[in-house]
Amino acid sequence: MADAIDDLFRRFGKAFNKADAEEIAACVTDDFEWRLNAGGAPSGRVLKGKEGLRAHFADKSTAHREARYSEARIHRAGDKLFGTFRVTGIDHAGKPFDRYGIDLYEVKDGKISLKDSYLKAE
Repeated sequence: MADAIDDLFRRFGKAFNKADAEEIAACVTDDFEWRLNAGGAPSGRVLKGKEGLRAHFADKSTAHREARYSEARIHRAGDKLFGTFRVTGIDHAGKPFDRYGIDLYEVKDGKISLKDSYLKAE
């Protein structure tokens, strides 16, 4: 099972680096939930399902440009997985950024069902 999880996260990471919403959607469950690191609610803005994911990547008004993910590592903790990473790019206001982050993941039926994101603030 570890090899299948590793393959899933490699595929997911490559798709994320390319902002390939269709390939990302292929890696997640139909009831996927992505808790973004920003938003007014305690859990941040929450995207639900593959359509929520696709809509997020289609909305260029808040998108980071030239976002590149590096130093990515997956850590297992029981039935949870943590991904640590570094992201650089240009934010929606045109300012360069360079931050570290962590995502909590849950996997169900061989696909990602939850991505709960945390990113270092400015």
